[in-house]
Amino acid sequence: MENFCDFTRNIALLATSIAKLTEHDDYVVTDVPGLSVFKKVDATGPLVGFYEQSVCLIAQGFKRVQLADKHYDYDTEHYLFSGIHLPVVAQVTDASPEHPYLGLKLTFDYQEITQLMSDSQLPPPKGQQTNCGMATGELSLALISAFQRLVDLVDDAASIPMLAPMLRREIFFRLLVGEQGERLRQLASMGTQTHQVAKALSWLKLNFTQPVTIDMLAQIASMGVSTFHHHFRNMTAMSPLQYIKQLRLQEARRLMLAQHFDAASAAFQVGYDSPSQFSREYGRLYGKSPMKDVTDIRNNLAVNVVGKD
Repeated sequence: MENFCDFTRNIALLATSIAKLTEHDDYVVTDVPGLSVFKKVDATGPLVGFYEQSVCLIAQGFKRVQLADKHYDYDTEHYLFSGIHLPVVAQVTDASPEHPYLGLKLTFDYQEITQLMSDSQLPPPKGQQTNCGMATGELSLALISAFQRLVDLVDDAASIPMLAPMLRREIFFRLLVGEQGERLRQLASMGTQTHQVAKALSWLKLNFTQPVTIDMLAQIASMGVSTFHHHFRNMTAMSPLQYIKQLRLQEARRLMLAQHFDAASAAFQVGYDSPSQFSREYGRLYGKSPMKDVTDIRNNLAVNVVGKD
C-alpha cells in the first residue's frame, strides 16, 4: 500500500509539473534534449499521424493508439514505447478543462541506446524474432522519479548540459532492463533482423517521395524480398506499400496546411503520378477530399498532429 501511495503521489506531482509548463501553451518543446510536454483540455476524435522513436508517459488522462489492426491503451500506470517511425490513429478519451490530459514525450536515437548497452554490459537480445515496433509497459516508481527529475530541469537551464544526459541514460537503462527491454535491445543490436528492417525504415523516412520498390528496401535491409516483407509487417503491422502510402499522404497534408500547396502540387511533390489517385487514397485515410480536409482544419483554427503527443 505504501508503494501504491508513493506511486499515486509521484504521478500527481508529475501532472502538476506538466500543468505548470503548459499553462500558456498546450504543446511545449523544452530545452531538455528530446523532451516535450503537452496537455489537452478536451477529448479528441481519432487523429491520424505518426509516432517517432520515443517513450511517452501520461500523468493525467487516457489515450488509445491504433496501429493497423492493433490497439494500444495507455494511462497513468503505463508508458507507450515507439521504437520506429509508425503511422497511427490516436484518440484522447479522457480530458476536460477541469481535468486535462497531461503527458510527455522523450525521443531517442539508437546510437545512444547502443552505447548505453555497451557501457552497462547488458546482454544481447536472446533471439532473432522480429517484434512489433510499438508496445506498452507498466510504469515503475523509479521510472516516474527519473522523468520527474528530467522535467524539473526545464526550470534549471544552467544544469541541463550536465544533468540531462545522465538522466536520459538512467531512463533508457531502466527501459533496457524493464518489461520492454528485449524489444529495445532487438532494435538497437546490429545484425538482428529487427535492426535490419529498422535500417530500411530509416532510409525510407528520408526518401519516400522518390520511386521506391520493395526490392530496393529489401536490399538495404540485406534480406530476400519475401523475408523482408514478413519482418516489415511484423514490425509495423502493415505492408511496405501501405507504409509508403501513409508517409506520402501525411507529408502531402503537411504541405497543404503549412505551405499552402494545392492538392495536385502536393500529390506530385510526395511522389504521386496521378492527382486523382492521390485524392482517392487521401479520402480513404482522412475521410474527406484533400481541400475539404484542409479547409475544415483551418476553420477550426488548429492543426491536429498526433506526433506532438
